[in-house]
Amino acid sequence: FSAWCGLVPKQHSSGGKSCLKGITKNGNKQLRTLILHGARAVVRYADKRQDKMGMWLRELIARRGKVKAVVALANKLCRIGWHLLSSGEQFNVNKAFA
Repeated sequence: FSAWCGLVPKQHSSGGKSCLKGITKNGNKQLRTLILHGARAVVRYADKRQDKMGMWLRELIARRGKVKAVVALANKLCRIGWHLLSSGEQFNVNKAFA
């Protein structure tokens, strides 16, 4: 689902060497935009969250910066959403960001 939304890196590989670039921009542009806006809203208040998602986001922002953290969170939220829809499980933030 993340790949269909265009939230995975472009891959330029040749000769066994893998080179990953920015997001692919494939798929539905409007859906990708909405998911990124939602991720931006969550990252904005990451410092106030005291759960596993907040800790994960703060560590990611410190390592990679806010822009990459927004795209990484959007990708992760897409994958979580797809898993919840396909399996019928209930969302558990501690399991999702373990």
